[in-house]
Amino acid sequence: RYLAEEGKYPESVGIVVWGSPTMRTKGDDIAEILYLMGVRPVWEERSGRVKGLSVIPAGELGRPRIDVTVRISGFFRDAFPNIVSLLDEAVELVANLPAEEEENYLAKHVREETEALAAAGMEAAKAKEMALYRIFGCRPGAYGAGVNNAIDAKNWRDEQDLGQIYVTWGGYAYGCKNYGITVPEQFKKRLSRLDLTVKNEDTREYDMLDSDDFYSYHGGMIAAVKAFKGVLPRSYSGDSSDPERVKIRSTAEEAKHIFRSRILNPKWIESMQRHGYKGAGDLSRLVDVVFGWDATAEVLEDWMYEELAKKYALDPQIQEWFKAVNPWALQNIAERLLEAVEREMWDAAPEMVEQLKEIYLDIEGEIEERT
Repeated sequence: RYLAEEGKYPESVGIVVWGSPTMRTKGDDIAEILYLMGVRPVWEERSGRVKGLSVIPAGELGRPRIDVTVRISGFFRDAFPNIVSLLDEAVELVANLPAEEEENYLAKHVREETEALAAAGMEAAKAKEMALYRIFGCRPGAYGAGVNNAIDAKNWRDEQDLGQIYVTWGGYAYGCKNYGITVPEQFKKRLSRLDLTVKNEDTREYDMLDSDDFYSYHGGMIAAVKAFKGVLPRSYSGDSSDPERVKIRSTAEEAKHIFRSRILNPKWIESMQRHGYKGAGDLSRLVDVVFGWDATAEVLEDWMYEELAKKYALDPQIQEWFKAVNPWALQNIAERLLEAVEREMWDAAPEMVEQLKEIYLDIEGEIEERT
């Protein structure tokens, strides 16, 4: 798809990898990363285990070897140290291949960075080691990507803030020789080179608008690329929920897909209403997550905000339901939508803004009375 859209292969791809999907798919993301680099696993026939790696010949591969940067979750780090080592081995294997430099983006980038670090006075072996870092995660013992915390607390101004938070939380390199070595500048360099970011989903039981972890990890990566490179990268969401019909959508397309199929679906909204206080709270949290995706990856269009406001805040029946079961949820929805207007993420009609302000003040008064 990138080739069709850009007319060339991406030199650098960033992939977010979590532990649970890896368990469910038995390693689809890992297979994708290895294949992008032009490497295949070597299997031990009797046990079915991976015992090593082999390079796919350039003629068979038929395309350049892609430079892949991996942002792993804390759970992946804990559950799959063997896979972290395997990926690190693959990076070193591809980076040290002879010849075919122009068809090996990973080796090209490692060579350029090694030379730059050596020219700056770093010892050659150390420079090569740092140039090879491709697997990053949070500090040993820590979890998350941090971006969601800043957005929830409204403690950010622009993508520069979000990008720095992403680097601060994720700037720890993992591999065969290192376990969470602190290298934020190396992570920043990798992010600044990314042409494409990817997060794959293997189930439709939940989606990228169901939890703030999705925008914190993947949206945060997109925001960081924009902050350090100056432009938004291409960003894709892989859907392998039906292995016979794997689909690749842009994150913006995936957001629209979820909006139309679930978020704006009257049947789904009614099903949430049956859960009373908890259902209202989940609808409120959904608006937070939608806002977070737009703040990081700019995936929402004005009509999406308008429909969200109409169905979740301005509809008289939904208002009465919120007031009866959980007025705090409605207050948060109105507040978050007004924040989108304030930050110029949504060019809302003036009358709609006034209605949202009225709802907020009305609910604030009601909550004061209750407490």
